[in-house]
Amino acid sequence: MLKGHFGSAGASIEYGDAGCLFPVDDLDATVHQYRDAQFALDDTDGSDVIVVAPTSLATSYHLTQHTLTAIPVESLPTAVQAQVSDVLEAPLDTFDLIQIGKWNSESTDHSLTEFADA
Repeated sequence: MLKGHFGSAGASIEYGDAGCLFPVDDLDATVHQYRDAQFALDDTDGSDVIVVAPTSLATSYHLTQHTLTAIPVESLPTAVQAQVSDVLEAPLDTFDLIQIGKWNSESTDHSLTEFADA
C-alpha cells in the first residue's frame, strides 16, 4: 500500500500558500479522508497529484498529524482553484488530486461496510 505521493508528486504547494484549503471540512468540494483518500491516491498516478508541503517544523508536525486527505481538483470552487493555480508552475487542470497529510500506518484500515455482510 502506498503512503501517498510525497516522493512522486507532480507538484507541491507550500503549507502557507494552501490556506484556502483549510479547514478541509469547510470546503465546498469532494473531500476523501482516511481509507477513501488512500484508495483515491492509490488509483491516481503520482505525477497527477499536488501535495501540500511543510515549510517549518511546526507545519511539518501539523501535516503529519492531519488526517490523510485527497481532494479532487475539479471539485474545488472556482475561487479556490484560482488561488491554488496562482502558486503552481504547471496548469492546475493537469492535476487530479490534492493530497494533505500522509498515511501513517502500515496496518489495514478496515471499513465497517466490510462487516455488513457478516
